[in-house]
Amino acid sequence: MPQNQQFLLASRPQGQASVDNFSLVTSQTPPLQEGQVLVQHHYLSLDPYMRGRMNEGKSYTAPQPLGEVMIGGTVGQVVESRSPRFAVGDFVVGMGGWQLYSVVDGAPAGGLHKVDATRVPLSHYLGAVGMPGVTAWHGLLRIIEPRAGQTVVVSAASGAVGSAVGVLARERGCRVVGIAGGAAKCAYVKDELGFDDCIDYRAHADALSLSQALKTACPEGIDGHFENVGGMVLDAVMLRMNAFGRIAVCGMIAGYDGRPMPMAYPALILVQRLKVQGFIVSEHMEDWPPALKELGALVGSGRFSPRETVAEGLAAAPESFLGLLKGRNFGKQLVRLV
Repeated sequence: MPQNQQFLLASRPQGQASVDNFSLVTSQTPPLQEGQVLVQHHYLSLDPYMRGRMNEGKSYTAPQPLGEVMIGGTVGQVVESRSPRFAVGDFVVGMGGWQLYSVVDGAPAGGLHKVDATRVPLSHYLGAVGMPGVTAWHGLLRIIEPRAGQTVVVSAASGAVGSAVGVLARERGCRVVGIAGGAAKCAYVKDELGFDDCIDYRAHADALSLSQALKTACPEGIDGHFENVGGMVLDAVMLRMNAFGRIAVCGMIAGYDGRPMPMAYPALILVQRLKVQGFIVSEHMEDWPPALKELGALVGSGRFSPRETVAEGLAAAPESFLGLLKGRNFGKQLVRLV
């Protein structure tokens, strides 16, 4: 059995996370028991939700335990199997964590799924045709419920979730406006993803300035908003929401350093009769098959070309994760392990 390298959560962040919160260890991969498989990870997914799991406070799920392998989605290949469900050479996606190898229960409860690497590039099963894509699909279709001709705004529009939201909304005949950080990201959102417009939030000092830009980009107001950021961005969008608008709250990356994020205009929820709903995609497993079918077709046909930022080697994971929280990535943040 091969030697394994793993990143453990060594300590909980006090404010902003740092590389000191992680510990890299080397361990021996244990022999397989009956029904288990050994997976060599090719890519590790880095996602904003991991920051929340590093905290000890109450949340939608248990916090990441100290001294254990950091949670994370992985895609890789079966290199040894004692399960009738998986053969050596199968490509699989699962929650292998921040490590080179994982020993996984081959039963359905183990959460390991085969994927077709000939139809969709392997890495995209951690992005557009994986959890981020399904997150976009559920928030857009089940909460925002877009209709042709309506205006949908997406924050963090160049990211793994935001880009999928925009493409799915465009497929349904919506006017789609993105919010992203920097001219290069906005150009990608408009020119490659096909959004109708994109606003660089970094060009605006406060919510009122950003809201004025939204007024120009959304002359008919905003019917649906997919929120990944919070803070100033959410305040600016709230000022432009139409009556009976819908806001799907997926993430609040602006508050992942632990600071409070007051809402500037909460009265607009009442005045505009808004629906504001948070969600966790793992609680809606019934939506995964139809979402993955549509997203796989979009990526496989070339109608959706997701952008990726790929770091090399497991040792790069902590710095890449911290960069993700500061918006340094462009598209889906991955770590290549093979």
